Amino acid sequence: MGKIFDSHCHYNDDAFKSDYNEIIKYIKEHGVGTITNIGASIESSRIAFQQAKENDFMYCSVGIHPEYAAQALDDKIMAEIEEMRLDPKVVAIGEAGLDYHYENSYPDDIQKAAFIRQIELSNKIDKPLVVHTRDAMQDTFDIFNNHPVKKGVVHCYSGSRESCKKLIKMGFYIGFTGVLTFKNARRALESLKVVPLNRLLIETDCPYMAPEPNRGKRCDSSMLDFVAQKIADELSITKQEVIDITERNAKSFYNIK
Repeated sequence: MGKIFDSHCHYNDDAFKSDYNEIIKYIKEHGVGTITNIGASIESSRIAFQQAKENDFMYCSVGIHPEYAAQALDDKIMAEIEEMRLDPKVVAIGEAGLDYHYENSYPDDIQKAAFIRQIELSNKIDKPLVVHTRDAMQDTFDIFNNHPVKKGVVHCYSGSRESCKKLIKMGFYIGFTGVLTFKNARRALESLKVVPLNRLLIETDCPYMAPEPNRGKRCDSSMLDFVAQKIADELSITKQEVIDITERNAKSFYNIK
């Protein structure tokens, strides 16, 4: 019987600073078997890297989120990321991508250059890419068409069913969060129905995206139980089947034996 694999979380976030050791102990005792701690800047990637080395059930991804896009254009920073990936606990590059949601975001051309650079690194070192895209799906597809990704996941998916079909055709895995449990989750639920079971991942994106009935609270990996139950209800399978399937998929995606 498998255990929850949280394929995308941020225990390197300041939200966990005051009780980090306690929360790590708590999630291990509450059904969580494996987690991938995701870097978003060089600073948070360093923390994720250190935390993964200290915890047997934790792996990490190192990379630059579009919020910090300029860092990915710094040769020294990218050399450090490339060096970190030599450690077996580093299982992916990212999260990288495009985010046009905020007015004070980096200009589109800087975000695109940062994204492309990390796609190229992911392909070169043969480690999967963790993709973040928000209010930028068309530009994301344009980049994928010109710079194909060998292996990637689009995390925290809440886009359209049609975009989801396109991503599946391109070979991507799709990660779903607690958003699936929200009342306004119609698009995400429609997309869930077109994802082949062998491309499905579950994630918290914690400390964000806490599922109902915990919406608005700090999220942690144990809350994936609610996401697994929602998926089970929607797909007419058991919660344990969802946990088993997504654990198997995550281990395959991240090449974890």
